[in-house]
Amino acid sequence: MNILIFDGDEKLNEAAANIIAGLIQTKPRAVLGLATGGTPVGIYRHLVSDFKLGMFSFKEVTTFNLDEYAGLPADHPESYYAYMRRNLFDHIDIQPFQTHLPNGKAPDAEEECRRYDELIDKAGQLDLQLLGLGHNGHIGFNEPGDELIGGTHVTELAEATREANARYFQSLDEVPTRALTMGVGTILKAKMILLVVKGADKADIVKRALQGPITTKCPGSLLQTHPNLVVLLDQAAAEKLA
Repeated sequence: MNILIFDGDEKLNEAAANIIAGLIQTKPRAVLGLATGGTPVGIYRHLVSDFKLGMFSFKEVTTFNLDEYAGLPADHPESYYAYMRRNLFDHIDIQPFQTHLPNGKAPDAEEECRRYDELIDKAGQLDLQLLGLGHNGHIGFNEPGDELIGGTHVTELAEATREANARYFQSLDEVPTRALTMGVGTILKAKMILLVVKGADKADIVKRALQGPITTKCPGSLLQTHPNLVVLLDQAAAEKLA
């Protein structure tokens, strides 16, 4: 585990973007696992800026997003498909057919999960998986529980997760109760995991995930088992690390 701590948001975002950009520069056909939410926005902004400077191309890159809300159509403004277009895909030269997210409106969600896993298997091992960390330790939408599922699956969102995401909707009632998410097994198969966490409100869970016992009650703690985990934290998020 390699932990890097930054004294400013922009420095952290730039460092994360540089890691992703460096991978694409050395491996133009990189397979990336991407994340959504508030944490990656600045990272994607840096990647778009670097792309526009001609530093690299996304034309041969393949991407797989961690998750999508169940029940939201792709054109819903808070779908993760819309998020990715708004924050990254519409501003770079990536081929649309090489960008993948679970279909939240699939008539058979279980079959959609199987289809998504098959796509990932066909693309080969993820070269890099970008992750954030939920307040309850979730990664992707893998919520704490007695056991975790390895592959893509439908999950019931914890109330704390829905409350945390309510800021993106008009009310808590509008936040979906379920999501399709990449499983922990798939995440851990990535060649490199880039975990990015910001804010004092995440300091407790950062300590649990990175220095606490490895347990399904804190899915992020399973990242301790990964041979190539890079963690980028701001000073507030790192405050309680020993």
